[in-house]
Amino acid sequence: MRTRLLPLLIVLMAAVLLALGVPLAVSVARAEQQRVVVDRIDDTARFAALAQFVTESAPGGSRPTRTDERLATLQAELTSYHEVYDIRAGVFYRNQIPMANAPTTWFLPQIGEVRDAEVRDAFEEALLSRRSHDPQQVWPWEDGRLVVASPVIRDGDVVAVVVTDSPTDAMRSRTLHGWLVIGAGEIAAMLLAVGAALRLTGWVLKPVRVLDATTHDIATGRLKSRVAPSGGPPELRRLARSFNEMADHVEDVLEQQRAFVADASHQLRNPLSALLLRIELLALELPEGNEEIASVQTEGKRLARVLDDLLDLALAEHTETEPVITDIGALAAERLVAWAPTAEAKGVRLDGDCPPTTGWADPVALSSALDAVIDNAVKFTPPGESVHVTVSASGSTAGVVVTDNGPGLTDEELARVGDRFWRSGRHQNIKGSGLGLSICRALLAAGDGSISFGHHEPHGLTVTVTVPRTGTRKGP
Repeated sequence: MRTRLLPLLIVLMAAVLLALGVPLAVSVARAEQQRVVVDRIDDTARFAALAQFVTESAPGGSRPTRTDERLATLQAELTSYHEVYDIRAGVFYRNQIPMANAPTTWFLPQIGEVRDAEVRDAFEEALLSRRSHDPQQVWPWEDGRLVVASPVIRDGDVVAVVVTDSPTDAMRSRTLHGWLVIGAGEIAAMLLAVGAALRLTGWVLKPVRVLDATTHDIATGRLKSRVAPSGGPPELRRLARSFNEMADHVEDVLEQQRAFVADASHQLRNPLSALLLRIELLALELPEGNEEIASVQTEGKRLARVLDDLLDLALAEHTETEPVITDIGALAAERLVAWAPTAEAKGVRLDGDCPPTTGWADPVALSSALDAVIDNAVKFTPPGESVHVTVSASGSTAGVVVTDNGPGLTDEELARVGDRFWRSGRHQNIKGSGLGLSICRALLAAGDGSISFGHHEPHGLTVTVTVPRTGTRKGP
């Protein structure tokens, strides 16, 4: 869930930061250009004030015929201005003849010329007795210039126009630097937002992860597991409390079921034992080989075995195990020796490869589980075939694999094997209650172990008993 929630939060935060950052970057660029334009307006106004007092031009609009001290001052100011700021500046009469200009080689473009068209447009606009419009925005990736023109007014008439043509390298550099600062701030804010999102999703999803782990524990038989209702949003804390209440109720129901099965099995054993004894006494008075009596005795003994298995299953599900470090190889070898006479009597070869391998298990529970698995393998393996037991370790688990060369099970039967009272329809004539593997699974689950089933080629069944190699609980 975190892998889906976190990208969504990051995308939303990135969208918010872009929505704030882009207008801010545009504002920085506009403010920087506006500052430059205001400076140029002040400069043109100053030059226009100087040009107002320059002696009038000679007839025909040519330059003044005599030296004008004020004109020399204006020219000197323009020249110094160009040398210091590298800005072209000039004062041009209405007929475009320069009053003063710097550099002296700079003139207004003629009508129709594409070169410096913005200079021509600004000049003509200033002739209308108003300052030229603000130049178009120049972005850092453009190589534009800023042209500002102001009219020189004498006695209410426009006699000349001051024009400045500024390069934008420094302005674009400052704008780019401001953008880099904004970008760095956006990146820092994004990193902080990602960190906050990680903390937020962790805080929100921690109860969900705990709930998921607890649900898995209960599903695998650890019914004592509960969710600690701490941390997370109030809704998830309420969910944790409701889950714990449900788990308590389920545990109580299952406990009542186990108690009923155990009590019923225990209570039925005594009258069943008395009934079997009476049947044996009755058989002594009937002719030897009476089939009805033999059938009743067989069914009575089968019922006794079912009651015993039910009681064992109830005890296995109820008993708390105490896992300790156990030599799985030695325990499996011991069970092989114990079952060897039974296998030999049936004509089944029972062998194993049981190297020393440690695991975390209850020796009594694991021994009982191995007995159930080996008994099942020997029971269904025909004479002349073999049953093989292998002990190995892989990563954090140790396993005992029991393979046989019996008839095996189909895929559908593998999905049901281990269910209570389930037996394959092909094996109904073999004695058993269908509870042995259920008892085995309950014994293993109590110690964090598991059992799985699979095919054994070319035919037969593979049963894998797995226990952890490490644990947190300690035995006595």
